[in-house]
Amino acid sequence: MPPSSYETPRASITAKSLIVDLLSTVSGRYSVGVGALVSAGALFGIGENSMRVALARLRASGTLESAGRGLYQLSRAARRVNREVVSWSRVEEGLVDWDGSYLAVDASALSARDRRARRTRDRAFRLLGFESLTPALSIRPNNLAGGAAACRDRLASLGVAGSSPAPLVFELSALDTVTDTRARTLWDIDALERGYREGLAALEAAITRMPELDRDAAMTESFSIGGDVVRRIVLDPLLPAAIVDSDARHQMIEAMRRYDVLGKQAWREWAGGSVELLAGPVGGSGLEVAPGSV
Repeated sequence: MPPSSYETPRASITAKSLIVDLLSTVSGRYSVGVGALVSAGALFGIGENSMRVALARLRASGTLESAGRGLYQLSRAARRVNREVVSWSRVEEGLVDWDGSYLAVDASALSARDRRARRTRDRAFRLLGFESLTPALSIRPNNLAGGAAACRDRLASLGVAGSSPAPLVFELSALDTVTDTRARTLWDIDALERGYREGLAALEAAITRMPELDRDAAMTESFSIGGDVVRRIVLDPLLPAAIVDSDARHQMIEAMRRYDVLGKQAWREWAGGSVELLAGPVGGSGLEVAPGSV
């Protein structure tokens, strides 16, 4: 049996993912120097040459942009996905009670030969929790604040709804019993709930262990463990309680908020207190954000 799309094994830390994740934690008013990025790479056993090569490739692909000699920040295109990533701590604020209806997107007009547009669509659908009910129709429970209009705006911000031809985004209700039952099983609930339990257990153990770690160990562990859990949160479809154990999800997110406080402190001690953070190093998601696929 192939692995579930909701299984989130620990993402390997590469020069590319480390650079993107570190830059994702810093406010847009700041940039990060090559020296700091190389030093961070050394903590994870990544050599200076590998970091410099990754920087050059990320800049060439449009993921990074120069902010001055030896200074880098995420590009405007890469920040589209990063906005979704750094908002992980507020995801529950965007949920409303579920009335049994669905948000639906019909992207059947998208050309099968436009692979770039399909990658963009698939990434956005994954971030917003859509699954395929039919080959042409993807749905998710209508429990996101703002309904179809807000969903349409989020798809546009991720490069989907603004494409040509634009997909149809609408609310879907009154499904027959058989179809509604099938719709509720589109998501791998066992994998999601197992992930909540595993994430909570990992965070509780890490919170207990943090005071015993030195500065460098605290930085690397919070980046690794926190990044795995944030990735779970960012990619979670945020299903309603009628479908998934939302209490278990909430407990994991609350634990992640507590760990984020510790992670930010570890980052400040390592990087210096003058850096303004959007998130601590635990905010790294392991998500690829190359503009060509956003």
